[in-house]
Amino acid sequence: MQEADRGRPAEDHTDLRALVGRAVRADRDAWEHLYRRRYSRLFAYARRRLTSDTAAEDAVSETMLRALDRVHTFTWQGAGFDAWLYGILRNVVLESYRRDGRTRSLGETVDLAAEGDDPLEGVVQRDRQTEVRTAFGRLSQDDQDLLELRVVAGLSAEGIAEITDRSPGAVRMAQSRALGRLRTHYEAVSHDDR
Repeated sequence: MQEADRGRPAEDHTDLRALVGRAVRADRDAWEHLYRRRYSRLFAYARRRLTSDTAAEDAVSETMLRALDRVHTFTWQGAGFDAWLYGILRNVVLESYRRDGRTRSLGETVDLAAEGDDPLEGVVQRDRQTEVRTAFGRLSQDDQDLLELRVVAGLSAEGIAEITDRSPGAVRMAQSRALGRLRTHYEAVSHDDR
């Protein structure tokens, strides 16, 4: 079972199975609940990969339409329903890249700066975020995708393995290496700014 959104209790696996079962039987309320329970994370993943909020919203909508069309093919083997949804979303995003003939990175699309009461703290935080985005942008697309699936989507190594056709052990190793490369790039970027 995937962990729930932060601040919300973990959803009972039995409840999720029942909800998906209702969705298979075309229960509109079940689909609405499934859509709402993961929309924010699906949107966050798509937004980091695509050029605008509208493109991300469209990608999530397309994902849910495809899921609705294919839910009868879903089985509870492997990493579960969330991994299945992210697999569909990942394909939607990759199709968008092919259609538009481009690639995107986190550093190109997202402004993570938070507004605070202390203007100096806001400047420092934006500088750090800029350094992280720059370091993240230096990673390969594969490393970026892996870290976004793990951190943004909150998928387990098993879930990512299912989506990327790797073993869970290979995903854990790749994640460790990607984090090491991110750390190295971050240190280089922050050192260059001093």
